[in-house]
Amino acid sequence: MGAALTALATVMSAQQALAQTDESEIAEVQSNEKDKKPRARKADEDVFVLGRITVYGDRQVGGTSGQAVSQSVVSSEEVRIQNRNTLDDALRTVPGVEVSNSGGQRNERMIYVRGFDRWQVPLSIDGVRIYLPADNRIDVGRFLTPDLAEIQIHKGYVSVLDGPGGMGGAINLVTRKPTRELEGEVRAGFELGNTGKLSGYTLFGSVGTKQEMFYLQASGAVRNSDGWFLSRNYNPVPPPGGGDPVQGLGRRDFSQVEDWRINLKAGLTPNATDEYVVSYTHQEGSKGAPYHVRDNVRGITPNGGWQNNWTWPYWNVSSASFNSHTAIGDASYVKTKTYYNTFDNLLSAFDDVNFDSQSGRGFDSYYKDYAYGFSVEGGTELIPMNTLKTALHYRRDAHRNTDHEWPGRTTGVPAGWTGWEPTVQRSEDTWSVAAENTFHAAETLDLVAGLSYDTQKTIRAEFYTPPNPPGGGSPGGTIDSASLTSMDAFNWQGAAIWRATPDLELHASLSARTRFPNLFERYSTRFGTNIPNPGLEAERAYNYEIGGTATVLDGDARIGGAVFYSDVSNAIISVSGLSCAPIGGGGVNCTQAQNVGKAQYYGFEVSGEWDVLPELTLGGNYTLLKSELKNPASPNLRPEGRPEHVAYLYAHWRPIEKLTISPGLELSSGRWSSIGGGNYRKLPGFGLANLNIEYAINEQTSITAGVRNMLDKHYEMRDGFPEPGRTFYLNSRITF
Repeated sequence: MGAALTALATVMSAQQALAQTDESEIAEVQSNEKDKKPRARKADEDVFVLGRITVYGDRQVGGTSGQAVSQSVVSSEEVRIQNRNTLDDALRTVPGVEVSNSGGQRNERMIYVRGFDRWQVPLSIDGVRIYLPADNRIDVGRFLTPDLAEIQIHKGYVSVLDGPGGMGGAINLVTRKPTRELEGEVRAGFELGNTGKLSGYTLFGSVGTKQEMFYLQASGAVRNSDGWFLSRNYNPVPPPGGGDPVQGLGRRDFSQVEDWRINLKAGLTPNATDEYVVSYTHQEGSKGAPYHVRDNVRGITPNGGWQNNWTWPYWNVSSASFNSHTAIGDASYVKTKTYYNTFDNLLSAFDDVNFDSQSGRGFDSYYKDYAYGFSVEGGTELIPMNTLKTALHYRRDAHRNTDHEWPGRTTGVPAGWTGWEPTVQRSEDTWSVAAENTFHAAETLDLVAGLSYDTQKTIRAEFYTPPNPPGGGSPGGTIDSASLTSMDAFNWQGAAIWRATPDLELHASLSARTRFPNLFERYSTRFGTNIPNPGLEAERAYNYEIGGTATVLDGDARIGGAVFYSDVSNAIISVSGLSCAPIGGGGVNCTQAQNVGKAQYYGFEVSGEWDVLPELTLGGNYTLLKSELKNPASPNLRPEGRPEHVAYLYAHWRPIEKLTISPGLELSSGRWSSIGGGNYRKLPGFGLANLNIEYAINEQTSITAGVRNMLDKHYEMRDGFPEPGRTFYLNSRITF
């Protein structure tokens, strides 16, 4: 939240009272009035600035000019005060962002930014992209937030300087850096379901030091849950064909999760402009996968029920990086970044609901992926009114997959057969060269233009053909190579930022960006149901926006908004009903990813905050999103998970100095959800009432209590997958 100024009536009253006081007394009263305001956003010195993605108009040397186009920022205080400990939860209150559930056996949390999905909106930690080479199915619910300084959300317009892939937006998790000689923080939190039973806990700790020429920072967070609780308004119903309900009342079956993350940082600051930082982030997670609550039966027998019995014993991501910023004279700079990322994943499938046998329909699928790369960015003010920046990016992504079929099977297998398939490897190289020029046409006007050229080349594309019949009397099958391809694309963009007055800023932008298809879309057979398409081409989106921000009522209110329109061509769509002959199968029930789709996303978003009184702030935001998807092969295609209307309303009331009461209301209209067979169901909308109460014992210690989904609303964001009911939480925080 922006730092609030004193309400107009209060200022006038204070001025009269202060008319006969001296200057020191005036300063003291003004400081006290400011302290009565609700929480303020932290200053930049708490943020690892080198980890941010591009802010438009940032001159790097010589000060800043302009603001970010289409950017929202979630501060660490907003995350903490609302008890939003995972990334998907933290983004629920951001205008232009919709949160959903992938449904099915994957149990992944998803986000849409103005209609664009997780494949079209890159996710980064400190500017290093987190990319899963196999399919990039990132589960945003696995990323913890307590150790973050802020979350950047760019919508529509993403600078070409940040590298390829920012077709519809970008999300960046920015970590902290220390601000004092010795500082630290410890938090502990507990969550209870509507039955009063413990549903999970979260722990967080950090310690850091900032010295004259270096700093050190270490932080860690843990989140553990045995499973959350359904609303009491959930009604268990028998599946088609009768029998016991798939899911009963109380704790959601197989909703257990465990995640932890550490972040280490060492920085060298030899002078006021230069910085050299080594960072390491490692996170590990495990999770279950709840069933659809209404469809068919659980897998009681090896062949019973369509619902899969899946778990993820581990889902681990790490990133080691080096960042630098070096000033060259008074008007130029060079930034560099090198990194090495890993992604280790185990998906285990079981025969039935007991999760103790894998001899029938079970398997273990191991991913051991990695990526490495670098980027170099340079900027200079050739003339006082012009800033030119260029960037070069390189990245190698490699996927390694090993499957173990029917682990533990001891009967009915050929001699010499172990069930282990050979490791399949796929990899690709991506390059990008970009330039961005900011012309400071006037003290109040910036004109920004960007251009980039991206290339991608497949280095390796293996696929495994199992023996026929399975087992085949041999250890198994063959590894073949698919055709290797390359592709390239130009991207361009432009923006105008006009600071009409000190309290009013307007912007207009146009961006043409592309997204290369991933390895999964081009080469995966999806267990023999999909025809690979190595020649798949890049998607392209044209994003248009007009928006602005303003401070009104003598600084007591802040408003902002944007009107946006995105036109997507060459969209990658899964076409069904194709002959399976190309992959050695029979029938016409296979699919293939093809560039036959079109999409349009348009609407507007508005947000505002008003300091009604020194002790009371009201705020909220609203997004209207229209989504139109077109697929010639599927005329009934619907925009899943993208509600047309989303709003968030909140208040911060400080009745006494140490107590802050913050109610909130999340509102969403209905959304479409797939129910299989090319059919869709419109889920009803919902409203969730939340309440947070924080009491500051002293400057270093506070206690927070609250409730989410206060009215215990039953709601679904994916058909058959209900969300948590009423949840209570209690948190404590100590800083030093």
